[in-house]
Amino acid sequence: MSIIKVDELIEAGVHFGHRASRWNPKMRPYIYGKRKLIHIIDLRETVRGLLRAHKYLTKITSEGSLVLFVGTKRQAKETVEREAKRCGMPFVTERWLGGTLTNYRTIRERLKRLTELEAMWLAANEVPSKVDLNAYMKTMLNEAGRLDISKAPDSAIIRTYSKKMVSTLSRELSKIQRNLSGIRDMVRLPDALVVVDPKREHIAVQEAQRMGIAVLSLIDTDSDPDTIDLAIPGNDDSIRSIELIVGKLADAVVDGRAANVNRESSQQAMRPRPERSLAERE
Repeated sequence: MSIIKVDELIEAGVHFGHRASRWNPKMRPYIYGKRKLIHIIDLRETVRGLLRAHKYLTKITSEGSLVLFVGTKRQAKETVEREAKRCGMPFVTERWLGGTLTNYRTIRERLKRLTELEAMWLAANEVPSKVDLNAYMKTMLNEAGRLDISKAPDSAIIRTYSKKMVSTLSRELSKIQRNLSGIRDMVRLPDALVVVDPKREHIAVQEAQRMGIAVLSLIDTDSDPDTIDLAIPGNDDSIRSIELIVGKLADAVVDGRAANVNRESSQQAMRPRPERSLAERE
């Protein structure tokens, strides 16, 4: 049973590439033709790439692998975050921090600092630990959309620290949350990256290559397919196109994780129970 229909791809505008003048010649095998100076992507190649990616992600996640979703362009942010959360995987939708993969130990230290800052803020404001901190902190956004701890409903932190210290902590906490909140639960390096637009995310792709991490990507006609392991040729500027492709890849992860849970449950059920001692029987 096919996971995608060509009609769906056409309706989402997946077949529209960039202007022919901006193309990368290495994308020639994935191009069907040209219409009004715009390259048209061969949707047969899109389906082929999507099927391969779906199969691969289902397989590795059924074995417990970790997949990192990456999409920092405006059109991709919301979709990448939503779909990554839906399938229970980490994501990066803000600026990719150099060393996220190649210097992961330092990134973990920054995440520890995030936990420390949040704990400090919670303690100073006497906020119950069970409160959804992200939702609670939205009440403290200033007009520019940045975190301002001084706007806390309970201003105990103002009485605990000086205004200068509050401002410093606020900026640091806001910056770390913005850049790293999507990977705060990523306890190890991912086994694969799902990327929207490898040309824009070239630093992430390069780091993945250095670390031997597979890269699967929605790739438009202006990118180099040689930089990634599995190409899904398609429009990476259209929100509908991104939603369709990333959604299908997230479905694969959901299926794989479900298979992993079922297999572990079966294995646990098949394990022989330890013999009870005579005293326990009595």
